Amino acid sequence: MDSKSFVTNAIKTESRNFDEIGSRMSEVRNQRLLHAGIGLATEAGEFLDALKKHVFYGKELDTVNLSEEMGDIFWYCALIADELKIDFSQVMDTNIAKLKARYGEKFSEDKAENRDLKVERTILEQ
Repeated sequence: MDSKSFVTNAIKTESRNFDEIGSRMSEVRNQRLLHAGIGLATEAGEFLDALKKHVFYGKELDTVNLSEEMGDIFWYCALIADELKIDFSQVMDTNIAKLKARYGEKFSEDKAENRDLKVERTILEQ
């Protein structure tokens, strides 16, 4: 397939209801969540870049920088927690409960591949 055909076919699947998208984006909640989501992706990218430079380029692992990026990730998580009115400690407790349902007391590849998504969703919704 040539690039022009690819673009022509790809944009057929684009969500183009821009009035509705604009309406949803006018909501402060969605603006804050988008800000946080973009920030999380950005900070995760910066974390990965520092790790990449260590692993693939032989630079010293800058754990101070990794810690700083982790703090930035937490900052964006705080925005999400505030907007969704959720408690970090409850999120942590729920996450561990979900992981225990998935793996028991120890990770296994089989359990990672054969998850009971209904059980996990029930835990998440409690």
